[in-house]
Amino acid sequence: MARRSLGPAGSYLRPPWRRTLQAHLRDLRLLLREFRFTLLAFALLLLVGTLVLRLTYDVERLGWLEALDTTLKLLFFETTHDYPHAPPAQVVFVLWPLLGLALVVNGVVQFWTALFNRRERRDIWEAAVASTYRLHVIVCGLGRVGYRVILHLLQMGYEVVGVERNPDAPFLTAVRQKRVPVVIGNARQREVLEKAGVRAASALIAATEDDMTNLGIALTARDLNPGLQVVLRMFDDQLADDLRKSFGFAAFSASALAAPAFAAAATRAAVEHSVFLNGVLLNLSRLTVAPNSPLAGKTVGEVEQELDLSVLLHSGPGGIDFHPPDDLVLKGGDQIVVFAPLEALVNLERMNQETEETCAPEGRGIRKALNRLRRRSDRK
Repeated sequence: MARRSLGPAGSYLRPPWRRTLQAHLRDLRLLLREFRFTLLAFALLLLVGTLVLRLTYDVERLGWLEALDTTLKLLFFETTHDYPHAPPAQVVFVLWPLLGLALVVNGVVQFWTALFNRRERRDIWEAAVASTYRLHVIVCGLGRVGYRVILHLLQMGYEVVGVERNPDAPFLTAVRQKRVPVVIGNARQREVLEKAGVRAASALIAATEDDMTNLGIALTARDLNPGLQVVLRMFDDQLADDLRKSFGFAAFSASALAAPAFAAAATRAAVEHSVFLNGVLLNLSRLTVAPNSPLAGKTVGEVEQELDLSVLLHSGPGGIDFHPPDDLVLKGGDQIVVFAPLEALVNLERMNQETEETCAPEGRGIRKALNRLRRRSDRK
C-alpha cells in the first residue's frame, strides 16, 4: 500500500494528479447542482422524443438509436428524416426544435461552456481546488504582509489557501502565480471560510489591516474549527496581549514587532530573524570578530556565559561548525551566529569594539591625509 506523503506539521501532501482529479470532480458536481433543472429537462425531452418517434414515426421504422439520434438533431434544428403523418411524431418534429432552442441556448450550452472555460469561473474553480486541501494554512488578507507570509509558508513546504475580499487586490495575481488557490469574499463570513476549507485546515492567519476584522475572522474560524491554530496581526498592543491571554490566539502587534527591529538597527546589531517566545523577543544575529577586540581570544563557552546567549555557528579558516565546542577560541576575522535577546546583542557588539590603541594608527592616518589637503590648499 502506498504511503501518504506528509509535509510540515504532518500536513498531507496529495499527489498533483489526484488533487486535480478531485478538483475536477467537485467542480463537475457543483455545475450539475447549478444546472440540474436544465439538464433534467433536456434529458426528459430526449427521452420522450425518442420514445414517441420509436413508436409512432410512420414514414419508416426507426430503431432506438436512430430515434435517439433524430430527437437529438431536432433539438438542434436538424433532421435527416421526412416529416411524419402521425400526430404524436408531428408534435415532436414541430415542438421539439422550439423547446430545444430555449433550453439549449439558455442552459445546456452555458453548462458546457462553464465546464471547459474555467477562466470565466475562476472563483468557483479555485474554491473547488481549495476543498481538496487538508491540514493547510489559510491566510486572510492578501496585502503586502499576507503575500510575504504566503511566500515564507511556501518556502517551508506548507500548503496555503488565500482569502481576499477585494477581487482587484494588487498582490492577487502574484499569489495565484504561485499556484495558491484564492477564495474571494469576506473572511468574517462562515461560508467564505468554509470554501477555504477551514474545517480541515491546521492554522489560520488573519493579516488584514484592521484589528476588528482580524478578531472577527479569528472568532468565526475558531467556532468552525475549535482545534485550529489562529494567528492574528494586530496594531493595538494591549488588545494583542488580551487576546493571547483570553483566547489563546497567537496575536502579534505590528508596533511591538517593529520597535525591537528599529532598536536593533540603531545598535548596528546584524539581526537576521526575530521570534517571540514567552513574551521575549529573541534574535538571530551574525557577527564578525574584530581582530583587536576583547572578543578575540575568548572561548565560545566564555562568551555564552558572560553575555547569556547561545553561539549556534562558527565560521573560520577551518570551515563551518554548526555546533562549536565550548573551548573553541575566537580569532579575528571569524564569523559567529548567535541567538540572543536584544540586550545581549548590544553587549556583544560593545565587546567586539576594537581598543583605542588599534584605532590610533587609523586616526593618525586620517589626520595626515587632512594635513596634506590643507597644505595643498595653502599652496593654491
